[in-house]
Order: sequence, then C-alpha cells, then structure tokens
Amino acid sequence: MNKREPLIRVVGRAERVGKQRVLLTVGAIVLALAFGAVFLLIMGYNPLQVYATILSGAFRSKLAREGTVKVMIPLVISTLGVTLAFKMRFWNIGAEGQIIMGAAFASYFALYCAHWNHWVLILVMFLAGAIGGGLWGLIAAAFKIRWGTNETLLTLMMNYIAQHIVSYLRDGPWKDPEAAGFSKIARFDSNAALDKVLGVHFGWIIAIVLAVIVFVYLKYTKQGYEIAVVGESHETARYAGMNIKKITLRTMFLSGAVCGICGMVQATGADVTLTTNVAGGVGFTAIIIAWLGNLNPFISMGIAGAFSILEKGSTVVQSSYGLSADCADVLQGIVLFFVVASEFFVRYRFVLRNHKEAK
Repeated sequence: MNKREPLIRVVGRAERVGKQRVLLTVGAIVLALAFGAVFLLIMGYNPLQVYATILSGAFRSKLAREGTVKVMIPLVISTLGVTLAFKMRFWNIGAEGQIIMGAAFASYFALYCAHWNHWVLILVMFLAGAIGGGLWGLIAAAFKIRWGTNETLLTLMMNYIAQHIVSYLRDGPWKDPEAAGFSKIARFDSNAALDKVLGVHFGWIIAIVLAVIVFVYLKYTKQGYEIAVVGESHETARYAGMNIKKITLRTMFLSGAVCGICGMVQATGADVTLTTNVAGGVGFTAIIIAWLGNLNPFISMGIAGAFSILEKGSTVVQSSYGLSADCADVLQGIVLFFVVASEFFVRYRFVLRNHKEAK
C-alpha cells in the first residue's frame, strides 16, 4: 500500500541572495507591522499612533537619542562576538556568560586599582575584559575538541555559571560594606568610568572600530579565510592542511574576547558597577541579529540599530499609553517572529500535493 503524499511538503531551494533576500525581509517586516496593528487594535489602541510614538520616542530629544545609542552599543559588540564563532559553524550560545565574565574581570581593576592613571586603568580593564570573555569562550572550545561535547548546550549552561559567580562576588568578597542589609557591589570611582563623547560613553566608538576590525579580519585575512573553510567543511580544511583544533580554539577565544569587551563597556560605561544583570539578555538577541545580518558586521550594525529603536521606543509607548511592559514585549515578539521566520524561506519553500516541480 503506497503511503499517501502529504498535503504540504517542505523542499529545499537555491538560497535567495541579494535583491530577493532583501524583498523577503521587507515583506516580513510589513507582515509583522500588520499583525502588530491587529494586536494593538484588540487592545484598544490606534496602531498608527503607537508606531509613530515608537519612532519619535527613540529620537524625540537629545536624551532619547543618547538612550537609543546606549541600547545599541552592547547589541553591536556582542553580535560581532557571536559572528566570529558562527562563521566557523561553532554555535556559541554563551555570549551572555562571556559578557558577564568580561565585566567581572574588568571590575576587579575598577574596584581595587581605581587610583591608577585613568587611561592606563581603562586600557587594563579593556584587556582584562577581553581576556575574561576569551577564556570563558575557550573552555567550551577545549571541551568540544577534547571530548566532543555539544557546544550549544555547554555554552548555554556556562551562562548561568557566570551569573552565579557574580552573585557570589556580590554577596561575598566584593560586597559593598556601606550597603547596610543589601547585597551589592560598590559603584565604581569616576576614574574607572568610560568618558563620554557626544553625550554617550565612548563605547560607541569601540563598537564602530570593532565592526571594522571584524569585517577586515573575516574578509581579508588568512585567519578569516580559515574560519570560512572550517565552517564550510572540516574535510576540506584537513585536505588543505589546516589545523582545525588550533583554528577552533583561536576563533572561540576571539569570539569570547569581543563579548568580554562588551561586558567591560557595559560595566564601566553604562552601569558603572557590576551586577548579575550586566548582560541584560543582549547575548541572546545578538544571535538573532547576527543571523539576520547574514554574519556581515556592517549589516548587523544596521539591524542592531533597528532593534534599539524598537526597544527604546517601546518604553516610551509604555509611559505614554499606559501599555504594560508585557504588551510591549508581545509587540516586539511579533516583529521578531516574522523577521526570523522569513529566514526559513531563504532556503526552503512549501510544495502542495500533486504539484509538479520544475526540473
């Protein structure tokens, strides 16, 4: 008895590129806005007014613009970090933990070496953040190479370990003695805080420089070429005489290091202290941005900017319309769902029963 053909089948297709991919993404955004409008109508709000408020809320004043840039900085830097690993097809889901450890390493010097020369201290904290995040990423790569562990699960679990390390430091050796009855780490001395440029801490300059460096590294260097080859095929890399173990370790250290720099920037620029929420979920959002940007640092910067506008504008919507934080999150979720779902149609399509495919 022949098995009946399913009504709808998923089949592979030649990957959409260039104009087709752009049109697909634009279509997904239009659909997201349409479904978001339906959601807002059900909640009793005027969608056009709400959408206008999101845009104006992100740019309506100097303070709002600065706030949008502050949201964008960690998104860009963490996206650059995971891009390095993803280019090698090493699924680094541990950007959160690498951000936290980078912040923790940098915070040691902010707390105990605040008397140093300001720029020497900033440089040391920058390097400490990179080393902290790099070593945390290196652990997952070493386990993968030595024991063949699943990097997705390991890097994910290491996020929680990093968070609990900061909790230990907050409640124990780094506890602020002046915080009576409340566990927290002391606010950093102003000498250990990042200086402001155009109203925002200069983490935005670091983000731009890192984007250029990562782009050049991946596209024009021997190491970048090796990353691409290993990502495409281990067998091809071996045939070409590449040391896959060395490339994996090096790339994951760099991936974690960039994320660690993000942690340093957040701790010394935005928060001016170390908290368990220093990563704030940006490590997970970075994964989405990196894929939507097709692992291109400059495209990812633009997408990170759009995410920042949505996040900053949503907070204004909450205060202007009395819309709860949960409703604002649902609206963001709808947009993310459609944009991420559009990636499915880049490589696949649906075929109806009895449909004759072109040969």
